Amino acid sequence: MTDDKGVQHASSYRDPSGYIFTYKQELYRQVNLSFQNDFEVFINSGLYHDLVKAGLLVPHQLIQQNFTGDSSWFTTIKPEPVPFISYPYEWSFSMLKDAALLTIELVLKALEYGMILKDASPYNVQLYKGQMAFIDTLSFETYTAGEPWIAYRQFCENFIAPLSLMHYTGLPMQQLLLAHPDGIPLQYVKKLLPFKSRFNIHLYLHIHLHGSVTSKASDKPQKSFLSKQKLVNLLKGLQDLVTSFSFKRNENVWGNYYEEAATRPNYLSEKKEIVAGWIQSLQDIKTVIDIGGNTGEFAALAAGNDRKIICADGEHHAIESLYNKVKSKQSPEMVPLVIDFTSPSPAIGVNNSERASFLQRASSDLAMMLALVHHLAIAKNIPFYKIAEMCAGLGRYLIIEFVPKEDEKVQVLLQHKKDIYDGYTKEAFANAFAVHYRVIEKRTLSSSPRIIYLMERL
Repeated sequence: MTDDKGVQHASSYRDPSGYIFTYKQELYRQVNLSFQNDFEVFINSGLYHDLVKAGLLVPHQLIQQNFTGDSSWFTTIKPEPVPFISYPYEWSFSMLKDAALLTIELVLKALEYGMILKDASPYNVQLYKGQMAFIDTLSFETYTAGEPWIAYRQFCENFIAPLSLMHYTGLPMQQLLLAHPDGIPLQYVKKLLPFKSRFNIHLYLHIHLHGSVTSKASDKPQKSFLSKQKLVNLLKGLQDLVTSFSFKRNENVWGNYYEEAATRPNYLSEKKEIVAGWIQSLQDIKTVIDIGGNTGEFAALAAGNDRKIICADGEHHAIESLYNKVKSKQSPEMVPLVIDFTSPSPAIGVNNSERASFLQRASSDLAMMLALVHHLAIAKNIPFYKIAEMCAGLGRYLIIEFVPKEDEKVQVLLQHKKDIYDGYTKEAFANAFAVHYRVIEKRTLSSSPRIIYLMERL
């Protein structure tokens, strides 16, 4: 394939207004002639300027070049790059909640300028400079008085549905969006919610009643009229409902990991000193992923020098805690994600190419995997060579910790299991990783028999 013309992105084909494409390894968005009037209103009305100024929309440059050669071309825009593209089924509760509130805020703001948001997909939102921001400039169209919000059902299925389920169950259920990438059907949600949810007037209207109406097919759908004021009232009702949702922190095994680890003499401080020193020695790293990073204590050691950092962990509450730090600007360069590394997000969508897998997206200059190998190898029965393969795809450099079988934490894992792990040795570990990496340095901690390795991919 040549790079003479722009190549349309596999996920950008549903909207006739335009599409995302790459040209000479840069990302652009084409605006089609069919969307010219709406786009000009969006720009000339001042809505674009105000949204960018408020940090609600990722800015773009206007480029008058047709890189695709498409006859439907009107203009080209080059959005400011988002460091890492994530998906809603990888977000914590508060990330999804903030994306929902952002979407409602955008609709209300657009109405002030005579425009409206024509869709309410969470895929149009990304974590950008420490806060949720909108990335689809072609989602704004001219508002027609009396028209209902066309994206109302989409908003309920993609935001209200998962948030209400998490609110009432206290369980991380955002991965339902992986099974239902276009939104969780309201008929399902109303059956999963407890009966008491019917006494919440907003939830009754937007889930229970809405779900009943949409489940009844009509041969002759009637056109409904909704005044602008009623539309604003609807949006503010949705806003109040989303704001009321909360996610209670249940007790979990690893959410307080660092508090417990700090009770082991010198363990955390010594490990941080080693890891920080190694990171400082790697002058050319720009991207970092912390695999099983918990609340980001070690990922934060890589902060600075304009580095982009992903901190991913399967423990929902740990990532929720980290996201609150990111929002408060303590770690704005970090992207916290809920990822189960025994089953990371797969490639999904049409031809399995609309949404890339997590492993495809997360490749970095440096990968860190600290205090995780024993969980994968013993708790989940994943052999060393499989763990090494995953690491090799995620990091050119690797900082990894081996926890020997005599360690108390490994013994805890073995309490209720038959010890079938004769191959769980440091020699077997080193041999598995030697297929992909060379060891630059290794250190045995003075406070425990744990070994930390710095490696470089072959």
